[in-house]
Amino acid sequence: MISSNDLKPGMTIQQDGDIFVVLEQSQNKTARSAMVVKAKVRNLRTGSNVELSWGGGDKIQPARIDKKEMQYLYDTDDALVFMDNETYEQIEIPKDHLEWEINFMKPNDNVMISMFEGEILGVILPDKVTLQVVECEPAVKGDTATSAQKNAVVETGLQVKVPLFISQDEMIVINTADGKYSGRSKD
Repeated sequence: MISSNDLKPGMTIQQDGDIFVVLEQSQNKTARSAMVVKAKVRNLRTGSNVELSWGGGDKIQPARIDKKEMQYLYDTDDALVFMDNETYEQIEIPKDHLEWEINFMKPNDNVMISMFEGEILGVILPDKVTLQVVECEPAVKGDTATSAQKNAVVETGLQVKVPLFISQDEMIVINTADGKYSGRSKD
């Protein structure tokens, strides 16, 4: 058990049968009342964000999340198939659990799968991924006001705003947290 005072962003906890990852934590102590610890958390099963609160020093059950590298094989229209790189065992994760993550994965990519006591929770994306631009608008001459951008589509189907100098077939780096252009690939 861990104390509510020791919660930090990134920790995983169990509460009321659900598994949460702590996003933000704050402590409020006034002279008249006992300490209250509040945490903004994300439910790892549903993806929803909620706020939980405890008294200062309350005990919280930690959740041990296991991570395993697997290879993304293919999309079956209703699920994504992954293969364990060591045992060659294949698993399926429902597509509706990975609506955001699918924008950053290509077949044959190695990804980290998160699990809790054998239950598959989802995919852990790297901070940034490199993808190829398969379609983009032409740059309009004279349209170079401050940081002008145009629409581009990468190989996974994600639409991204990119600077005017990016052209089709170029490799770009995308931030997986917000899906925004981060720079050109150095490869």
